[in-house]
Amino acid sequence: MLTNKAKYGVKALIHLAGLAPGETALITDIAVANNIPKKFLDAILLDLRNAGLVRSKKGPGGGYALARDADEITVGSAIRALDGPLAPIACASRSSFEPCDDCHDVNSCAIRLVMVDVRDAIAHILDNTSLTDMRERSAANQIRSLDYTI
Repeated sequence: MLTNKAKYGVKALIHLAGLAPGETALITDIAVANNIPKKFLDAILLDLRNAGLVRSKKGPGGGYALARDADEITVGSAIRALDGPLAPIACASRSSFEPCDDCHDVNSCAIRLVMVDVRDAIAHILDNTSLTDMRERSAANQIRSLDYTI
């Protein structure tokens, strides 16, 4: 399950993806615009900065911005930076594999085999969806919503 930390982090990244080139956003503005607790967002943005997804600038004209183009940052990389591996259980993880205590044979465990498929499906979607893709999808749905109200 996606934690609030990852959800808020992705929301903040999408916000930053909407900035003009060279523009930065203050943490307070990001928090207010996306209904994210500011103190929580401080910690989230620090993790995203440490992961190389955002950069920060102090002083006048300072704030946060994406460290790379929005089409180069995947949702999967953001979630991994904030929540860790995408696998629903540790024995299905590629980066943090741990066998279950009650498992006798990880290679033939029916639960693990299905959870590996789940991990692969999730990773395929999240690793092939950029921040640009998410913004475009949201904008397209807003247009569709307007069509229904007119």
